[in-house]
Amino acid sequence: MRTPQSHTAPENPPSQSTFQDLRLPVQAKLAAAWTSFMFLYIYVDYLALYKPGFLDDLLAGTVHEFDLGPTFVSMALTLMAIPILMILLSVTLPARVNRTVNLVVATLYIPVSLYNVTGESGTYFYFYGLSIGLEVLLLAFILRSAWTWPRRTASPATLAASLDSEPLGTPQQA
Repeated sequence: MRTPQSHTAPENPPSQSTFQDLRLPVQAKLAAAWTSFMFLYIYVDYLALYKPGFLDDLLAGTVHEFDLGPTFVSMALTLMAIPILMILLSVTLPARVNRTVNLVVATLYIPVSLYNVTGESGTYFYFYGLSIGLEVLLLAFILRSAWTWPRRTASPATLAASLDSEPLGTPQQA
């Protein structure tokens, strides 16, 4: 004899249940995007070492027609340090400042990323085109995430509580 199923048993077995879609805070999304950008950015530079003639130019003291020296090394470090710092800043800055900083820095990095494809042709154009396309997509994600940052709205209960706590002023005499 079969007993009727309990009303508290799940209707779907665990294997057929849907996954819970947890919402990440904007700060976590931004930090993840900057981390991805930073890894992609440095990996493209690393893979460039394998281009024929690149090491010869490097040993001769030039990179992309720029003379190696303190200025070039400082600029290269700055260009890499900014995305690295954006990972930390994206999770530690207050929301309003965080949004602004991400919008400004991501906007400034689009032309920096696009510059890397200038002068490339032939077989390496695809490599740089793909990598820069991915960098720009990550920057677009950062811009969209920062631009659409959810605004905090006060609930009616919060508004009522704040009105209750306001002083009413001096009572008027009748």
